[in-house]
Amino acid sequence: MDRTTQSELLRMREASLQGLLVAGLDGDAQAYRQFLQQLSGHLRGYLLKRLNSRPDDVEDLLQEVLLAVHNARHSYQREQPLTAWVQAIARYKLADSLRGYGRREALNDVLDDAEELFAQEQQEPAQAQRDLGKLLQQLPDKQRLPIVHVKLEGLSVEETAKLTGLTGSAVKIGIHRGLKALAAMIRGT
Repeated sequence: MDRTTQSELLRMREASLQGLLVAGLDGDAQAYRQFLQQLSGHLRGYLLKRLNSRPDDVEDLLQEVLLAVHNARHSYQREQPLTAWVQAIARYKLADSLRGYGRREALNDVLDDAEELFAQEQQEPAQAQRDLGKLLQQLPDKQRLPIVHVKLEGLSVEETAKLTGLTGSAVKIGIHRGLKALAAMIRGT
């Protein structure tokens, strides 16, 4: 594939992901779920390249990056390139991961190279879904069910409240506390 075609393909991938994120920010849960699925494939390839001597850590770090992207989604500015925003988050999490290992060379890569993030997609959604399922099973029902219904299935807070017998406030609190607990589990704290 020539350089022009490859550059155009990368621009199309970024535009597609950016469109899904923006739709998700506007309330389209299906688009947001699709954004996270596609992004995880790209991030997995990005992280595998940098953690080639520690491939077992890739999935853990991937979940940390995805959770950080989710938690920071409100900070994304729509006119900002998605690549720069995601890479900043991924590099921050990668730096945290490498801090204890004394390995800095992975942090000296060029920041603004979209080819790095969107060039290769690794498809391992079944493993990521299984890992997320294991983490969710560790949460109490008051936290797990709201996260599953609202964040993963795309139901509204009101629909989830009716389905679970919780109040709308309890659903929101459960999501907040559950996501906080998941983040702590991922960090190992």
